Amino acid sequence: MDPMSKIRWGVLGAAKIALNKVIPAIQASRHNVVTALASRDREKGTAAAAPLNIPQVHDTYEALLADPAIDAVYVPLPNHLHVDWSIKALEAGKHVLCEKPLGLDAADAQRLVNAALRFPRLKVMEAFMYRHHPQWVQAKAWVDAGDIGRLRTVQSFFSYTNVDPANIRNRADYGGGGLMDIGCYCISTARFLFGAEPTLVQGHVERDPAFGTDRLASGLLTFAEGTAMFTCSTQLAAYQRVNIVGTKGRIEIEIPFNAPANQATRLWLQPHNEPARETLIEPCDQYTLQADAFARSILDDTPVPVPLDDAVANLRVIETLLASSRS
Repeated sequence: MDPMSKIRWGVLGAAKIALNKVIPAIQASRHNVVTALASRDREKGTAAAAPLNIPQVHDTYEALLADPAIDAVYVPLPNHLHVDWSIKALEAGKHVLCEKPLGLDAADAQRLVNAALRFPRLKVMEAFMYRHHPQWVQAKAWVDAGDIGRLRTVQSFFSYTNVDPANIRNRADYGGGGLMDIGCYCISTARFLFGAEPTLVQGHVERDPAFGTDRLASGLLTFAEGTAMFTCSTQLAAYQRVNIVGTKGRIEIEIPFNAPANQATRLWLQPHNEPARETLIEPCDQYTLQADAFARSILDDTPVPVPLDDAVANLRVIETLLASSRS
């Protein structure tokens, strides 16, 4: 890989996560540059691009996909548009980083997996940025090395408050709800740590009577080697934490999911009957790490860090949990 090589990015839409998190992170990365943004509202697109110094604004998504000066496309659109526009980007010859969750359900996401098989030279990945943060790399290394003995259970919590009826997270027709927005992290981390799929999924879901979206959801995932339990909510005090417990110790991650880019993060390893040992992770931007990891897979023509099949499997667990809650 040429250390000076840059992947040229185009962004579909002006979503808040793109403007506040992902675009600045891509611009700060080593192997990437954002060259264009598309918005169906020209005035909105121009206003979004200007402070981020994005040189090109397209009036349509189609125009951005046709732009020969773009190598890769970031898709931060509402959930129900992820698969269709990711497939269109592939058909236009672009690599694709699609925001999580990859689709509305496993079958929807599988459409993108099938489409990607037709373009083996193009890279496609779901944007689960937490996987790239050093705190998760460290936690997984401790688990795999047996530093907490045999992993037996993972407990996670993720919540915030959002009662804006216009927000896409509260739009059932857009694939909104807590499970799709933040519960997906709790499920993904459990699968990541166990390195396996759950054999049994049980769920409880409470829906907002006006929005129709899940506002409080809890799940119990049973794995061959243990369990994972989580609660997520879009209408509770903001909080997040993960505890990973084994036969000979435990790991605790203080800010597991949206770790701030400008401050250190902490996690603790506590062997059985010993004081907890704190590990301080220096400030880093997990979105920047994600962008460079994806870029390296393009420049070196190697597999993406997390395959699309992982995204389908995560959605399958969400589907099963929802079905469980209804029965």
